[in-house]
Amino acid sequence: MTTVVNPPSRSMSVSDSAARTLANATKTVPQMSSITPRWLVHLMSWVPVEAGIYRVNKVVHPESVRIECDNYDESPLPDTFVDYAREPREYRLKAVQTVLDLHTRISDLYSSPHNQTAQQLRLTIEAVKEHQEGELINSPEYGMLASTADTQRISTMTGPPTPDDLDALITKVWKQPAFFLTHPEGIAAFGRECTRRGVPPATVSMFGSQFLTWRGLPIVPSDKVPLENGKTKFILLRTGESRQGVVGLFQPGLSGEQGMGLSVRFMQIDRSAIASYLISLYCSLAVLTEDALAVLDDVEVDKFHDYAPSYR
Repeated sequence: MTTVVNPPSRSMSVSDSAARTLANATKTVPQMSSITPRWLVHLMSWVPVEAGIYRVNKVVHPESVRIECDNYDESPLPDTFVDYAREPREYRLKAVQTVLDLHTRISDLYSSPHNQTAQQLRLTIEAVKEHQEGELINSPEYGMLASTADTQRISTMTGPPTPDDLDALITKVWKQPAFFLTHPEGIAAFGRECTRRGVPPATVSMFGSQFLTWRGLPIVPSDKVPLENGKTKFILLRTGESRQGVVGLFQPGLSGEQGMGLSVRFMQIDRSAIASYLISLYCSLAVLTEDALAVLDDVEVDKFHDYAPSYR
């Protein structure tokens, strides 16, 4: 007796779930949504500081320096001198620090294809750098907002940020201004206002990204600029020591240096097999002259404002 075995149906196949047991998934490194481009840190002028102290010497009463043109009657020229402040301000570097703890079992067993220690350190360092940018803007001791002189602060004329407002900032920082800084919502509000007025701002390419500009000055976004109750701020700054501008300060030559002012040092492995690493970032910021920095306050960014275009 002959037994006929029917061939398998053409529609039958191993299932996806079964097939996955033999497949290797391509894995990304951990993605962290709080990481930003940190354009401010890239655009700042940075000065290495010896022994963690930066002293800003200033001239007092510069208007008292007497200069005259040559006299045809050959009378003597005036004598003069330049006087210095006797108690100049000193800036001390501040530490942004944290301790990373990682069980050695984790790093030993689960480090393929991505090294667990390296990824934990990378993500923690990114968080430290994000905090650094926030301190450069908001620190009550040395941040740009706290360091702006009262004479360098203005309020918006209409609510939303307008070209007139940014022009007013430029009059405050007219000696070689470098760039504007504001919250991304502030940039969107300014773009809408320019469109409403029929003067769309030009763009410029930096670091492979496009930035809106006004009067040729880039408008740089940072989510560390305060945004409260639908209002934010615009900051305009001049950078660099040679321009008597705003400078960032960092400590070079640190033990375990991983970047500008950043160090990573292994601390210990305790009796519970927890490995600890100290991540430190030393930085500060100095405003060399008052007219190097200006702030536009009370900028409304409510996207539901009446932005209907006016036709002429």
